[in-house]
Amino acid sequence: MTPEEFERIAADSFGRVPERFRARIKNVALLVEDRPDEETRKEEGLADDETLLGLYRGVPQTARGDFYSGVLPDTITLYRLPLLEEAEEVSRETGRPFPECVREAVEETVWHEVAHYFGMDEPEVDERERERTNRFKP
Repeated sequence: MTPEEFERIAADSFGRVPERFRARIKNVALLVEDRPDEETRKEEGLADDETLLGLYRGVPQTARGDFYSGVLPDTITLYRLPLLEEAEEVSRETGRPFPECVREAVEETVWHEVAHYFGMDEPEVDERERERTNRFKP
């Protein structure tokens, strides 16, 4: 899959965030990078055999007060190569088409990072994922 195809899937996935949430997302940039850099790996405490699929950086909406303005955008970064590796593994294990698995992995990662934007911490996001309530339903 080309980087351009992946970026289209990323943009489409961000566009699939239900309008009731998307309308509340302000001052956030969606980025795509190949992998987390060394600084990010250190900040996140990743071991050599660990990686990230995505990362939200910024001030969650729940922490923004009346004086929140004039700041650089928050970022949601999707890590293309780890997401493609994840999709390839799921495709191999399930027999589902690779592009379908990429879309699912990207969409789930976008949801995960958007949840952090809305103030959910990692245990809350993990619980939603276990409950399978982490889908973009209208």
